[in-house]
Amino acid sequence: MQTVWLSGAEWFAVLRIGLGLWWLESWRHKDKKDWFTGGGIAWAGGIADKHRWPLVRLGFDRLARPRPRLMAYVVAYAELALGLGLIVGFLTPIALVGGLVLNLIYLVLMIHDWAEQGQNLMMALISTVALLGMSWQAWSLDDALEIFQ
Repeated sequence: MQTVWLSGAEWFAVLRIGLGLWWLESWRHKDKKDWFTGGGIAWAGGIADKHRWPLVRLGFDRLARPRPRLMAYVVAYAELALGLGLIVGFLTPIALVGGLVLNLIYLVLMIHDWAEQGQNLMMALISTVALLGMSWQAWSLDDALEIFQ
């Protein structure tokens, strides 16, 4: 693949690192005190309560609502782990699939809020391109350790 300035693998690495920075910012901007004391899951619960799809309400009521503190930690630290993993390129395919799944969950939960959907759709698209482009082939611990060759 012929490109300007960087190789194809390096451009895919740029996408991967940029996506990692986006996940890191998603973690950083959370009000941790409010989030970890139930604010984040309560906010999501309010959205799930009014969701047009009963399956989303049911899933939220069974999985997240009974354990708001645990789910708050899972969501926040998943975003942190995704960000750091993608930036350094460690277990990159796993992080890309995990991020894609998390974005799809956010997309389904927030299906009525199109302002929020742009971010989730773009992050899902970048995850897909970075995964199919094997973005761990350059500037990554996966490449240095010869994981996923």
